[in-house]
Amino acid sequence: MDTTTTAAAKKNLPIFGKEAPKAQDEIEREIAFYAEAEKERIGIKEERKQWVDTMLDPMMKKSERDHVTLLISGLTAAQDFLCEGALRGLGYNVEYIGMSDNAGLQVGKEFGNRGQCNPTYFTVGGLVKHLIDLRDKKGLTSEEVVKNYVFVTAGACGPCRFGMYVTEYRKALRDAGFDGFRVMLFQQKGGLSQATGEDVGLEMNPAFFIGIIKAIVCGDTLNALAYRIRPYEVEAGATNRAVSEAKKILYKALFENTNIFWALYKARQEFEKVKVDKLRPKAKVSIIGEFWAMTTEGDGNYALQRFLESEGSENDIQLTTAWLLYNIWETARDTRERMLLRGLDDGHYGLQGIAEDELGVSKRLATMKGAELGLRVGFQAFAQPLGLFGYHLPDMELVADVAKDYYSNDLRGGEGHMEVGKLIVNAVHGKAHMTLSVKPFGCMPSSGVSDGVQSLITNRYPGTIFCAVETSGDGATNFYSRVQMYMFKARLAAQEELRRTYEECGVTEEEVRAFLDKNPKYASPLHHSPHKATGSAANLVHEVAPLIKKTASERAKDKAEAIATGAVEAVKSAPGKVQAFVAWAKQPETQERLRQDAELVADLIRGKAKERFGPLVAKLAGKAYFENNPEVAHVVHEDNMAVAAEE
Repeated sequence: MDTTTTAAAKKNLPIFGKEAPKAQDEIEREIAFYAEAEKERIGIKEERKQWVDTMLDPMMKKSERDHVTLLISGLTAAQDFLCEGALRGLGYNVEYIGMSDNAGLQVGKEFGNRGQCNPTYFTVGGLVKHLIDLRDKKGLTSEEVVKNYVFVTAGACGPCRFGMYVTEYRKALRDAGFDGFRVMLFQQKGGLSQATGEDVGLEMNPAFFIGIIKAIVCGDTLNALAYRIRPYEVEAGATNRAVSEAKKILYKALFENTNIFWALYKARQEFEKVKVDKLRPKAKVSIIGEFWAMTTEGDGNYALQRFLESEGSENDIQLTTAWLLYNIWETARDTRERMLLRGLDDGHYGLQGIAEDELGVSKRLATMKGAELGLRVGFQAFAQPLGLFGYHLPDMELVADVAKDYYSNDLRGGEGHMEVGKLIVNAVHGKAHMTLSVKPFGCMPSSGVSDGVQSLITNRYPGTIFCAVETSGDGATNFYSRVQMYMFKARLAAQEELRRTYEECGVTEEEVRAFLDKNPKYASPLHHSPHKATGSAANLVHEVAPLIKKTASERAKDKAEAIATGAVEAVKSAPGKVQAFVAWAKQPETQERLRQDAELVADLIRGKAKERFGPLVAKLAGKAYFENNPEVAHVVHEDNMAVAAEE
């Protein structure tokens, strides 16, 4: 073998004072550059052909609607299932590909890049696995799969989902033999990455968005109610059966586009059949963290919710509706922070095109306030018929306010400041015995918050039980072991709270159970006691204890005394509250906020008045001017109708 052709060419170092010899490839580049320049000089320059990635602009044409199937996944199981019903009701062919599992994880690792977080492997792998099954098990060719299927999923949760997810989808699909497969992502900013026009197959009309929103909110209320009831069910599996029947009822209503509120009421009757024991001391666990890791319900987070319930918890989950509230708060805050900047801010969160309109900023702020109010009212409109009573969406201003001293509200990775704020709210207001933050292994935004800032929070608020865990897809034993250690503390806290509640209220468990037998409405699976303690059992004891120990007249007397005492205390504390209010009103931040609100209202009033009365005022002013100044030459245009009548 000729070693001269296989060995790497050695590069001789230049002698001092002489130029270094040029490598062969460098000489060839210079020759090619010179040849291209000469072609351009004499007018025979060739047009360069640029490579175009067709997967970046995933078009679905209207002519394809009859034979293209939309594959959906990415939210909770209930929401994906209901979204399928809503989209099928609009005439689309839709298929829910199921929750990502460990088989999808292995496919994701096979076709994905190294070092990615496990949500990438699970979501990308789940899609690729489904397409491979279509090809290998159902006999479709790769070309038929690319032509007849489109994937639609949520793509907005942080820096990774904006860039990395879609890149990983393209890479894995291309390597698996599905080059050109279309992936459409719902984005946090800008809606769905789908072109618009007359020949668009996925129409972004009001019916589409209303159907999707109804499915998402129905799924949220269904999940919240199921997690509230399941820990207390007497018969194992009864809640899951109720959820299954409720999903079928709601799916049918969304598919047939019938009254969704009546369907929610019918689904409520399924939950009313579940027998519960509300006096079980369950540790309330608030699950926070990275969006995908805390909302998925399968192998992606080691079935965290089911495991916590098996360890004696009542899960307080984070809803997709709350994430929409965060998006609204984010837009409103960015607008307020930038509204006084000089010139036009053309950044990603800038006001270019809005600030040019004198009412643009005011309209946006008013729109955000209206959107927040509408979302909260709309959520309750879905929650009440289903039986989800007493559920309150998080106060985003409160969460931001308590977190700002520890974590900047302007840092937007993962859930940003919300993890810090939610932990503080849970600790101060007794919302949960334990707060659990779950995120993928190496998730920088969430891990930086939980492992860094949260240690300071737990020191500032003693007694706070905070558990930070990471998922990698193949470390379930270590994951469960860490959660079990903190769950032991949380269970003890819940048991001690219930024991203390019995003593403070002067009742026993037997007395409370006897009362519940005689008054079944308090033992209903849908009954929700007012917030007096952290655990649901302690709240129930606080509610029924006065009904057990006292007569109706005694309770009325106690209520009147409580009102009188409250009035006296209010009078006594009034001077201090007035001083505090004055101090608050004098703060520069408060005055600036009040000034902005006053300008907002004034701008809206002026804008409406100008739109309604502006033309009339201008017409009357012009008429009065010419009547008072007859010497001014002017032309009077007759009304067309009057001229026509004279003719």
